[in-house]
Amino acid sequence: MRRPALVPELMVTGISRSLAIWCGPCGFSVVYDRPEDGFACIERDGSRIMLDELPKDRPHRWEVAPAEPPFGRHVNFEIAVEAVEPILAALAEIGWPLVMAPEIRRYRVGAGGVTVRQFLVQDPDGYLLRFSEAQDEA
Repeated sequence: MRRPALVPELMVTGISRSLAIWCGPCGFSVVYDRPEDGFACIERDGSRIMLDELPKDRPHRWEVAPAEPPFGRHVNFEIAVEAVEPILAALAEIGWPLVMAPEIRRYRVGAGGVTVRQFLVQDPDGYLLRFSEAQDEA
């Protein structure tokens, strides 16, 4: 398997809590992990993210500012999926709130465009996940 060219690494406050959402209703799976370091690399359909737990007794070695939730302010990660409905159902089953309800939106891309059905949800640390399902063009 070819290594992805870009893999964001997100600092989290609790790796177990994060994995419960990312690998539960959001459908990611662990590619590899280092539990002794509070680290996991996860993937869903080619979208890969690394989760790295913040140390409780000292700043993280890459921490450039105080870690205060919500993390990832003003950033959302678009995750292309075949269908958003199974994720929506799984989130509803555990009572996890959405930040933005599902919507159908057309975006201009160069001279053409793309239409998607998308929604936003926050992980336990406040990172915004935008799941996006391509729609057939009419």
